[in-house]
Amino acid sequence: MKVTVDEDKCCGAGQCVLLAPEVFDQREEDGIVLLLDAEPGPDQHALVREAAAVCPAAAIEVTEDA
Repeated sequence: MKVTVDEDKCCGAGQCVLLAPEVFDQREEDGIVLLLDAEPGPDQHALVREAAAVCPAAAIEVTEDA
């Protein structure tokens, strides 16, 4: 799994951080998403998929391994 984020789309809702705090964080000054782990381990995959699904700005993209 590979994760990318589009900071320009991010609205700072923070759902990703609540779901997968080992993969996502937020900037202090404006709440915009910070990607901590672009290739999270298998134990994080379900949480990352859920974070991408609930992101109100569709700022998280998940690419599954082929």
